[in-house]
Amino acid sequence: MLENIQTILQDHCKLSRDHPIVVGVSGGPDSLCLMSVLRKTGYRVIVAHLNHKLRPDADADANLVEQTAARLNLVSVIENGDVRAFADQEKLSIEEAARLVRYRFLMQQAHRFDAQAVAVGHTADDQVETVLMHFIRGAGLAGLKGMSYRTVIPMFDPELPIVRPLLETWREETVVYCAANGFRPRYDPSNASLDFFRNRLRHLLIPVLETYNPRFREAVCRTARSLESDYEILASALDDVWRACVVQENAGFITFNAALLTQQSLGLQRNLIRRAIERLHPDELNLNYAVLERASTFISGNPALARMDLTGGVHLLREEALIYVVTDNVTLPIERWPQMPDESSTIPLKIPSQLTLSGDWKLNCELWNIASLALEQARANDDPFQAWVDARGISDALELRVRQEGDRFQPLGMDGHEMKLSDFFINVKLPQRARDRWPLLCIGEKVVWVPGYRPAHPFRLTESTRQALYFSMTRAEYSEDESQMIK
Repeated sequence: MLENIQTILQDHCKLSRDHPIVVGVSGGPDSLCLMSVLRKTGYRVIVAHLNHKLRPDADADANLVEQTAARLNLVSVIENGDVRAFADQEKLSIEEAARLVRYRFLMQQAHRFDAQAVAVGHTADDQVETVLMHFIRGAGLAGLKGMSYRTVIPMFDPELPIVRPLLETWREETVVYCAANGFRPRYDPSNASLDFFRNRLRHLLIPVLETYNPRFREAVCRTARSLESDYEILASALDDVWRACVVQENAGFITFNAALLTQQSLGLQRNLIRRAIERLHPDELNLNYAVLERASTFISGNPALARMDLTGGVHLLREEALIYVVTDNVTLPIERWPQMPDESSTIPLKIPSQLTLSGDWKLNCELWNIASLALEQARANDDPFQAWVDARGISDALELRVRQEGDRFQPLGMDGHEMKLSDFFINVKLPQRARDRWPLLCIGEKVVWVPGYRPAHPFRLTESTRQALYFSMTRAEYSEDESQMIK
């Protein structure tokens, strides 16, 4: 084992002996074996154990880990975590909550000790079970390749890797190793319970499949390694498309340029959405073909469809030229739109002047005395955040305000037809969450200009215009691409 593990640690896990490694040690044979092997091969090991307090003998597991680490002269961190309370609070299963709490704890310790990676004791058996779980639920290459020796899960940390040095080591080998080296592992009795899907695979399905092929587990591992190589080709192409299509990435949402996303092949669309979901919700196992098919249908389907639920609290949201992959209870950014400071704001406007709004947006207004130039500029203008209006009839009562109950608007280009402002917002598909604080240029009850859309018909420039007012709304570091997405 030690000879083979050296190559895996260096070439696949890409570990060095210059910095410590935080090892998640549960007290079972797999993690005790990993801890010992890393120590024997000269790596600096920090032992980390989180007591989930889910079983009566959980304290005994923690004591074993602490004592074993002390016997080997290893630094150890033993902490308690209230997994059940976290599961109730976040409405998660106990298994999912335990995983989240455990990995967050391990990442915290890795930062505390300036570790190069977090190491966990997943074995070849775990790989087989993972691949089968994905296969049964429906998966593409990303699922069927199984786990990797080294991976980064942005949800836990955008840079710190999780390494799995024992992916080619069978569970039986770790048991034998522990016996030969004087370790007495603890065994979690829940591993024998058929209430859990993974355990049913382990104890019922895999033994049956081995009657068809006695080396079935080895065959699955070989297949996973082969598919991982194939996936590297796809991932390389996907990286380029990801950089082109993703506008913004955040802990709770990922934003795509809808036009560029729609242009991609069906396979790339599905894999882009898969990657987005995995980054936002890496423990979501129900990421099957049906989920990705719904996503691709949404992307290329009816633009009027604003939302689609996908899986595990993740949904797609369409807003103008953007498509978001969003987790529940996340507040989407609003800075790309001009917004008033609050939902009751009114700001008097003098000519000339400049106002600063939320999100680094600015409104500039000035008087133009050459009306013919204003008319020429207005006719050539295609930026909805610029407007020229006739200065005649515009008084000192000019103001910038939010919408009010009963507001009506006569959009330019509709021959003076008047409509409810609320209907206008619906027609131009202004997202609901942007409407309440959208700035309106008004004189009393009259709407002069809806920035980002149109000026009002009664205030349009004509051949008889003598003076014009020019308004422009801009944002700091505002790019041309962003401008297209707001229109």
